[in-house]
Amino acid sequence: GIQGIVDAYRQVLPQIRLYGPTNFSPIINHVARFAAQSVQQGTAAHYYILLVITDGEITDLDQTRQAIVDASKLPMSIIIVGVGEADF
Repeated sequence: GIQGIVDAYRQVLPQIRLYGPTNFSPIINHVARFAAQSVQQGTAAHYYILLVITDGEITDLDQTRQAIVDASKLPMSIIIVGVGEADF
């Protein structure tokens, strides 16, 4: 659930170093491939939720927009949460 996500985020945050560039299209396309594969295999019971927590502005904005459009007909949701003081 949501609390599990928050707990995992709080646990791992002290162990990672956040830095740029902030490219979202590769991970969106990666998850979209899983969703597309499940559609092709007829396993429509699978639904994918990609949660991206970022501390920086998107540096591949055009590619990210296209990846979102491409994924929009797949069984997946994309949630992007900005943390910190960057202009999201």
